Amino acid sequence: MTQSIDKIPTLENLIEEISRYEQIVSQWDKNQQVVVERLKEAVEALHKEALTRLIKTVKKDALPALRQAVEDELVYGLLRYHDLIKAPTPPLEKRIEQALETVRPGLKSHHGDIELVAIKLPDTVEVKLVGTCSNCPASTLTMKQGVEQAIKTYCPEIKNVVSVNTSAVSKTGENINSPFAASQDAGWVALARVDEITNGGILPLEIEGLKLILVRKDEIVKGYRNSCMHLAMSLDTGKVENGILTCLHHGFQYQLETGECLTSPGMFLEAYPVKRSGERVLVKVA
Repeated sequence: MTQSIDKIPTLENLIEEISRYEQIVSQWDKNQQVVVERLKEAVEALHKEALTRLIKTVKKDALPALRQAVEDELVYGLLRYHDLIKAPTPPLEKRIEQALETVRPGLKSHHGDIELVAIKLPDTVEVKLVGTCSNCPASTLTMKQGVEQAIKTYCPEIKNVVSVNTSAVSKTGENINSPFAASQDAGWVALARVDEITNGGILPLEIEGLKLILVRKDEIVKGYRNSCMHLAMSLDTGKVENGILTCLHHGFQYQLETGECLTSPGMFLEAYPVKRSGERVLVKVA
Protein backbone atom coordinates (compact mmCIF):
# COMPACT_ATOMS: atom_id res chain seq x y z
CA MET A 1 0.00 0.00 0.00
CA THR A 2 2.82 2.39 0.90
CA GLN A 3 4.53 1.62 -2.37
CA SER A 4 1.39 2.61 -4.29
CA ILE A 5 1.14 5.94 -2.45
CA ASP A 6 4.80 6.70 -3.20
CA LYS A 7 4.06 6.33 -6.89
CA ILE A 8 1.45 9.10 -6.90
CA PRO A 9 2.96 11.71 -9.27
CA THR A 10 3.63 15.23 -8.06
CA LEU A 11 2.91 18.32 -10.16
CA GLU A 12 6.62 18.54 -11.00
CA ASN A 13 6.58 14.90 -12.14
CA LEU A 14 3.63 15.55 -14.42
CA ILE A 15 5.26 18.61 -15.97
CA GLU A 16 8.48 16.68 -16.55
CA GLU A 17 6.50 13.85 -18.13
CA ILE A 18 4.69 16.21 -20.49
CA SER A 19 7.97 17.84 -21.47
CA ARG A 20 9.56 14.45 -22.11
CA TYR A 21 6.80 13.39 -24.48
CA GLU A 22 6.86 16.76 -26.23
CA GLN A 23 10.56 16.30 -26.90
CA ILE A 24 9.85 12.90 -28.42
CA VAL A 25 7.04 14.24 -30.62
CA SER A 26 9.23 17.13 -31.78
CA GLN A 27 11.46 14.55 -33.50
CA TRP A 28 8.59 13.11 -35.54
CA ASP A 29 7.66 14.24 -39.05
CA LYS A 30 5.07 17.00 -39.59
CA ASN A 31 2.17 14.68 -40.43
CA GLN A 32 2.64 12.74 -37.21
CA GLN A 33 2.88 15.97 -35.23
CA VAL A 34 -0.42 17.19 -36.73
CA VAL A 35 -2.14 13.98 -35.62
CA VAL A 36 -0.82 14.45 -32.06
CA GLU A 37 -1.94 18.09 -32.04
CA ARG A 38 -5.45 17.17 -33.18
CA LEU A 39 -5.60 14.46 -30.51
CA LYS A 40 -4.54 17.00 -27.87
CA GLU A 41 -7.20 19.46 -29.03
CA ALA A 42 -9.89 16.78 -28.88
CA VAL A 43 -8.87 15.71 -25.37
CA GLU A 44 -8.80 19.33 -24.19
CA ALA A 45 -12.26 19.95 -25.67
CA LEU A 46 -13.56 16.88 -23.82
CA HIS A 47 -12.00 18.09 -20.56
CA LYS A 48 -13.47 21.57 -21.01
CA GLU A 49 -16.95 20.14 -21.50
CA ALA A 50 -16.58 17.94 -18.40
CA LEU A 51 -15.30 20.89 -16.33
CA THR A 52 -18.16 23.08 -17.57
CA ARG A 53 -20.74 20.51 -16.44
CA LEU A 54 -18.95 20.04 -13.11
CA ILE A 55 -18.92 23.79 -12.42
CA LYS A 56 -22.63 24.10 -13.22
CA THR A 57 -23.45 21.33 -10.76
CA VAL A 58 -21.18 22.59 -7.98
CA LYS A 59 -22.48 26.15 -8.40
CA LYS A 60 -26.00 24.96 -7.58
CA ASP A 61 -25.15 22.93 -4.50
CA ALA A 62 -21.82 24.12 -3.11
CA LEU A 63 -20.74 27.53 -4.40
CA PRO A 64 -18.46 28.25 -1.37
CA ALA A 65 -16.59 25.00 -2.05
CA LEU A 66 -16.11 26.00 -5.68
CA ARG A 67 -14.72 29.39 -4.66
CA GLN A 68 -12.32 27.69 -2.27
CA ALA A 69 -11.18 25.28 -4.96
CA VAL A 70 -10.44 28.16 -7.36
CA GLU A 71 -8.03 29.62 -4.80
CA ASP A 72 -5.73 26.71 -5.62
CA GLU A 73 -3.21 27.98 -8.19
CA LEU A 74 -3.37 24.83 -10.34
CA VAL A 75 -7.17 24.74 -10.40
CA TYR A 76 -7.31 28.44 -11.19
CA GLY A 77 -4.75 28.11 -13.99
CA LEU A 78 -6.58 25.16 -15.56
CA LEU A 79 -9.95 26.92 -15.52
CA ARG A 80 -8.42 30.11 -16.92
CA TYR A 81 -6.68 28.06 -19.63
CA HIS A 82 -10.08 26.69 -20.68
CA ASP A 83 -11.62 30.18 -20.40
CA LEU A 84 -14.08 28.98 -17.75
CA ILE A 85 -13.48 31.79 -15.25
CA LYS A 86 -12.81 35.48 -15.69
CA ALA A 87 -10.86 37.91 -13.56
CA PRO A 88 -13.26 39.94 -11.41
CA THR A 89 -14.20 43.31 -12.92
CA PRO A 90 -13.63 46.31 -10.62
CA PRO A 91 -16.72 48.37 -9.69
CA LEU A 92 -17.87 50.87 -12.32
CA GLU A 93 -16.92 53.95 -10.28
CA LYS A 94 -13.38 52.64 -9.74
CA ARG A 95 -12.95 51.93 -13.46
CA ILE A 96 -14.17 55.44 -14.31
CA GLU A 97 -11.63 56.94 -11.91
CA GLN A 98 -8.92 54.76 -13.50
CA ALA A 99 -9.94 56.11 -16.90
CA LEU A 100 -9.82 59.70 -15.69
CA GLU A 101 -6.33 59.10 -14.29
CA THR A 102 -5.13 58.27 -17.80
CA VAL A 103 -6.21 61.65 -19.19
CA ARG A 104 -5.12 63.82 -16.27
CA PRO A 105 -1.46 64.15 -17.40
CA GLY A 106 -2.64 65.69 -20.68
CA LEU A 107 -5.11 68.00 -18.97
CA LYS A 108 -2.58 69.09 -16.34
CA SER A 109 -0.10 69.92 -19.08
CA HIS A 110 -2.68 72.60 -20.03
CA HIS A 111 -3.21 73.59 -16.37
CA GLY A 112 -6.55 71.79 -16.18
CA ASP A 113 -8.13 68.72 -14.60
CA ILE A 114 -11.33 66.69 -14.57
CA GLU A 115 -13.83 65.55 -11.94
CA LEU A 116 -16.47 62.82 -11.89
CA VAL A 117 -19.85 64.49 -11.22
CA ALA A 118 -22.38 61.65 -11.45
CA ILE A 119 -23.02 58.13 -12.74
CA LYS A 120 -26.49 57.81 -14.22
CA LEU A 121 -27.22 54.16 -14.82
CA PRO A 122 -27.41 52.29 -17.02
CA ASP A 123 -25.08 54.00 -19.51
CA THR A 124 -24.34 57.69 -18.77
CA VAL A 125 -21.52 59.47 -16.94
CA GLU A 126 -21.32 63.19 -16.17
CA VAL A 127 -17.92 64.85 -15.75
CA LYS A 128 -16.65 68.37 -15.21
CA LEU A 129 -13.55 69.98 -16.68
CA VAL A 130 -11.80 72.32 -14.23
CA GLY A 131 -8.98 74.86 -14.41
CA THR A 132 -8.16 76.36 -17.79
CA CYS A 133 -9.87 73.42 -19.53
CA SER A 134 -13.26 74.45 -18.09
CA ASN A 135 -13.74 77.38 -20.45
CA CYS A 136 -11.33 76.51 -23.24
CA PRO A 137 -12.69 76.66 -26.83
CA ALA A 138 -11.11 73.23 -27.34
CA SER A 139 -13.08 71.64 -24.48
CA THR A 140 -15.44 69.80 -26.86
CA LEU A 141 -12.45 68.32 -28.68
CA THR A 142 -10.84 67.41 -25.36
CA MET A 143 -14.00 65.61 -24.24
CA LYS A 144 -14.42 63.67 -27.47
CA GLN A 145 -10.84 62.65 -28.20
CA GLY A 146 -9.60 62.22 -24.64
CA VAL A 147 -12.09 61.85 -21.80
CA GLU A 148 -14.90 60.04 -23.62
CA GLN A 149 -12.58 57.58 -25.33
CA ALA A 150 -10.75 56.77 -22.09
CA ILE A 151 -13.98 56.14 -20.15
CA LYS A 152 -15.42 53.93 -22.90
CA THR A 153 -12.18 51.94 -23.05
CA TYR A 154 -12.35 51.12 -19.33
CA CYS A 155 -16.16 50.94 -19.17
CA PRO A 156 -17.65 49.50 -22.40
CA GLU A 157 -21.12 49.61 -20.83
CA ILE A 158 -21.02 53.44 -20.81
CA LYS A 159 -22.55 54.90 -23.98
CA ASN A 160 -22.79 58.60 -23.09
CA VAL A 161 -20.14 60.83 -21.53
CA VAL A 162 -21.58 64.27 -20.78
CA SER A 163 -19.71 67.42 -19.76
CA VAL A 164 -21.56 69.71 -17.36
CA ASN A 165 -19.38 72.62 -18.50
CA THR A 166 -20.73 75.27 -20.83
CA SER A 167 -18.53 75.08 -23.88
CA ALA A 168 -16.74 78.30 -24.79
CA VAL A 169 -17.14 79.54 -28.35
CA SER A 170 -13.95 80.14 -30.27
CA LYS A 171 -13.34 83.36 -32.12
CA THR A 172 -12.71 83.33 -35.84
CA GLY A 173 -9.15 82.35 -36.55
CA GLU A 174 -8.47 81.34 -32.93
CA ASN A 175 -6.10 78.39 -32.57
CA ILE A 176 -7.92 75.56 -30.81
CA ASN A 177 -5.40 73.42 -28.98
CA SER A 178 -6.64 70.35 -27.15
CA PRO A 179 -4.23 68.12 -25.19
CA PHE A 180 -5.80 65.21 -27.11
CA ALA A 181 -5.83 66.75 -30.56
CA ALA A 182 -3.23 64.33 -31.89
CA SER A 183 -4.79 61.04 -33.01
CA GLN A 184 -1.69 59.18 -31.87
CA ASP A 185 -2.74 59.83 -28.26
CA ALA A 186 -5.79 57.57 -28.64
CA GLY A 187 -5.71 54.15 -27.05
CA TRP A 188 -3.03 54.80 -24.43
CA VAL A 189 -3.98 53.57 -20.96
CA ALA A 190 -2.05 54.21 -17.72
CA LEU A 191 -1.66 50.81 -16.07
CA ALA A 192 1.07 51.24 -13.46
CA ARG A 193 3.73 53.42 -11.90
CA VAL A 194 7.38 52.83 -12.75
CA ASP A 195 8.25 51.99 -9.15
CA GLU A 196 5.66 49.18 -9.14
CA ILE A 197 7.81 47.24 -11.63
CA THR A 198 10.85 45.62 -10.04
CA ASN A 199 14.03 46.55 -11.90
CA GLY A 200 14.97 43.42 -13.84
CA GLY A 201 11.61 41.85 -13.01
CA ILE A 202 8.05 41.66 -14.34
CA LEU A 203 4.64 42.98 -13.29
CA PRO A 204 1.49 41.09 -14.38
CA LEU A 205 -1.59 43.18 -15.21
CA GLU A 206 -5.00 42.63 -16.71
CA ILE A 207 -7.37 45.06 -18.40
CA GLU A 208 -10.74 44.03 -19.85
CA GLY A 209 -9.64 40.40 -20.06
CA LEU A 210 -6.29 41.20 -21.72
CA LYS A 211 -3.40 39.76 -19.69
CA LEU A 212 -0.10 41.61 -19.95
CA ILE A 213 3.31 41.69 -18.32
CA LEU A 214 5.40 44.85 -17.97
CA VAL A 215 9.17 44.39 -17.74
CA ARG A 216 11.72 47.00 -16.68
CA LYS A 217 15.45 47.40 -17.07
CA ASP A 218 16.57 50.62 -15.39
CA GLU A 219 14.46 53.35 -17.05
CA ILE A 220 13.28 51.24 -20.00
CA VAL A 221 9.84 49.59 -19.73
CA LYS A 222 8.35 47.15 -22.24
CA GLY A 223 5.04 45.31 -22.43
CA TYR A 224 4.12 41.85 -23.71
CA ARG A 225 1.05 39.62 -23.71
CA ASN A 226 1.18 37.32 -20.68
CA SER A 227 1.10 34.17 -22.77
CA CYS A 228 3.84 31.64 -23.44
CA MET A 229 4.31 30.72 -27.09
CA HIS A 230 3.98 27.11 -25.95
CA LEU A 231 0.46 26.09 -24.85
CA ALA A 232 -0.39 29.75 -24.04
CA MET A 233 0.39 29.34 -20.34
CA SER A 234 0.81 32.43 -18.15
CA LEU A 235 4.38 33.71 -17.85
CA ASP A 236 4.17 35.78 -14.68
CA THR A 237 4.92 32.80 -12.42
CA GLY A 238 8.19 32.20 -14.25
CA LYS A 239 11.74 32.92 -13.12
CA VAL A 240 13.67 35.97 -14.31
CA GLU A 241 17.46 35.80 -14.30
CA ASN A 242 19.95 37.94 -16.24
CA GLY A 243 17.18 39.38 -18.41
CA ILE A 244 15.82 35.95 -19.37
CA LEU A 245 12.32 34.79 -18.38
CA THR A 246 11.87 31.04 -17.99
CA CYS A 247 8.27 29.80 -18.14
CA LEU A 248 7.40 27.67 -15.13
CA HIS A 249 5.30 25.20 -17.08
CA HIS A 250 7.60 23.76 -19.76
CA GLY A 251 10.84 25.69 -19.47
CA PHE A 252 10.50 27.91 -22.53
CA GLN A 253 12.82 30.91 -22.26
CA TYR A 254 12.43 34.50 -23.50
CA GLN A 255 14.83 37.42 -23.84
CA LEU A 256 12.89 40.21 -22.11
CA GLU A 257 14.74 42.98 -23.92
CA THR A 258 13.44 41.81 -27.32
CA GLY A 259 10.68 39.31 -26.49
CA GLU A 260 12.41 36.62 -28.58
CA CYS A 261 11.88 33.00 -27.62
CA LEU A 262 15.32 31.48 -27.01
CA THR A 263 13.92 27.96 -26.94
CA SER A 264 12.45 28.39 -30.41
CA PRO A 265 14.41 31.18 -32.16
CA GLY A 266 12.46 33.31 -34.59
CA MET A 267 9.33 33.37 -32.42
CA PHE A 268 8.51 36.46 -30.35
CA LEU A 269 6.13 37.37 -27.55
CA GLU A 270 3.31 39.65 -28.70
CA ALA A 271 4.50 43.15 -27.83
CA TYR A 272 2.40 46.17 -26.87
CA PRO A 273 3.62 49.77 -27.30
CA VAL A 274 4.68 51.33 -23.99
CA LYS A 275 5.54 54.91 -23.08
CA ARG A 276 6.09 56.89 -19.89
CA SER A 277 4.30 60.00 -18.70
CA GLY A 278 6.29 61.11 -15.69
CA GLU A 279 6.26 58.17 -13.30
CA ARG A 280 3.25 56.55 -14.98
CA VAL A 281 3.55 53.73 -17.50
CA LEU A 282 1.08 53.87 -20.40
CA VAL A 283 0.33 50.95 -22.71
CA LYS A 284 -1.43 51.22 -26.05
CA VAL A 285 -4.08 48.50 -25.91
CA ALA A 286 -6.47 49.75 -28.59
